[in-house]
Amino acid sequence: MTADPVAGRDRVDPAHPLLVAVAPLLDRVGAELVAPERITPSDVPLVWEGETVAGVRLPDPPGETPSEAVGDLGRLLADLATELGAPLRDLPRPQKQRAVRLLEERGAFTYRKSAETVAEALNVSRFTVYNYLNRNRG
Repeated sequence: MTADPVAGRDRVDPAHPLLVAVAPLLDRVGAELVAPERITPSDVPLVWEGETVAGVRLPDPPGETPSEAVGDLGRLLADLATELGAPLRDLPRPQKQRAVRLLEERGAFTYRKSAETVAEALNVSRFTVYNYLNRNRG
């Protein structure tokens, strides 16, 4: 069980009773804990007495992209991750900007709800994807 290393922001307390209780399950399924501020729509929030203490990020099945990314857009995202040599969510910001530029060149933003899907794959907000697109066009 690991937490996203986000310097100065990682608020996951591995000694929290809920996290101690689910640790064996997370290890068994290969999931990881993420700090509450890093939770994405595909993560499962863990709430204890009304407070989100962490999120669970489940691994993608081998050879598949995030569940929201289906069909041709999913293939574009998977191919781009292979081309760039890392999961899209793990890329530094300049590489994420490059990824958006490449996706636009390849027609990724012609698909319905593509900005949301790309945002999830990059682990950024939809607003950030639009900013990257505007930067590329301007």
